Amino acid sequence: QVQLVESGGGLVQAGGSLRLSCAASGTPFSFNRMGWHRQAPGKERELVAFITNGGYTNYADSVKGRFSISRDNTKNTVYLQMNSLKPEDTAVYYCYVEIVSGRGYWGQGTQVTVSS
Repeated sequence: QVQLVESGGGLVQAGGSLRLSCAASGTPFSFNRMGWHRQAPGKERELVAFITNGGYTNYADSVKGRFSISRDNTKNTVYLQMNSLKPEDTAVYYCYVEIVSGRGYWGQGTQVTVSS
């Protein structure tokens, strides 16, 4: 069973920065896609960014130029550097990883709150 441990959420003022981390363990298989989704109150969960094993990245339009995703394959860890944060970035951020078979796993979520 894959376990995901997220960290780095918190409260920050608008314009500030946070870095989220998600460490994956519990499988001998490598991880294909690793990424982050978020869900704001009253809204559906949406993709923020993902990165593939080969380093391809994809971002939601709303975060392009402000967020940067990276991964350390030696640690099975994915990071999300969030800069120039806005109040509308406030949400619960969920780590998502996908092993090579295509099966996906979700983290428990970490709260990010951006005050104006």
